[in-house]
Amino acid sequence: ADAAPLPADLAARIAALPGVQRAQPMRGTSLWLSPDRPAVSLLLRPLHGPQGQQLPWIQGPVQAPAGSTPVYVSEAVAQLYGVRPGQEWPLLAQALPSEDSRVFVAGIWRDYVRQFGAIAMDWDDYQQLAKGSATTAGPTEIAIWPDGDDTATAQQLQARIQSLMTGPGAARALEFASSGALRERSMRIFDRSFAVTYWLQAVAIGIGLFGIAASFSAQVLARRKEFGLLAHLGLTRRDILAVVAGEGMAWTTAGAIAGSLLGLGVAVILVHVVNPQSFHWTMELSLPWPRLLALAASVIAAGTLTAWLAGRAAAGREAVLAVKEDW
Repeated sequence: ADAAPLPADLAARIAALPGVQRAQPMRGTSLWLSPDRPAVSLLLRPLHGPQGQQLPWIQGPVQAPAGSTPVYVSEAVAQLYGVRPGQEWPLLAQALPSEDSRVFVAGIWRDYVRQFGAIAMDWDDYQQLAKGSATTAGPTEIAIWPDGDDTATAQQLQARIQSLMTGPGAARALEFASSGALRERSMRIFDRSFAVTYWLQAVAIGIGLFGIAASFSAQVLARRKEFGLLAHLGLTRRDILAVVAGEGMAWTTAGAIAGSLLGLGVAVILVHVVNPQSFHWTMELSLPWPRLLALAASVIAAGTLTAWLAGRAAAGREAVLAVKEDW
């Protein structure tokens, strides 16, 4: 559901307060363009001029022809509705308040929040289209830039803004959040969503180390005579353990390389195939090489240590006596 609108002139009144550099109104609402597709999000905010908000562009922006209203669509909208920068979009024009408006797609931007797409439009452009219609409404959000020269604290500035609200409970209905807090909340939700992958990674490593221990323990039992013969030929306990640990390091290194290549292949498929097809957005593939190398080195070290521990029995007295079984 759409958020309750704030007073239409609230942004201007906030901008006039001491301690405020500027305030920009914003509004988000749902817009149905097709009965067989989910609603898209219509985002209204200042986009033009030196103080206009910038979008993470993928294509554009391009200059709109005279007499047309520029809009900027997300990747999902561009894929679902087949629009590209430089085209007019009659379907959107029919859904806007002014039926005789001409809508021009002026750019595509990256949006990872709204899966079914978003359309960004300049605040003043929409107000001009909605003039004289019943669809004119105030903002649902206001972006505020505090004045760096003012000594007022955040709490004092919030109290000044709340004093502008009239009516019972109106001031308490306001919710304040800094851009840093919003980013921290988003990253916390993101990390919590993918926390299970770290546990799965730890479980996979544990299973792999258990497999290495079981495999080398079985090899130790099967190769007792071999290690006993090596001991009779003059190899010391340390030499035999070095052979076992070296084999463990070689196999673990091969496994780490193969696992990294397979994981890289899965990542490429997820980023460049699954994301565009399932979520209608693209992203760049960035590999954390230091973390990957550190993880591979840790796995190799753990595998080598596991093989060494499993091979300690191979250098014991039982391995030496096992040679007598053939005498």
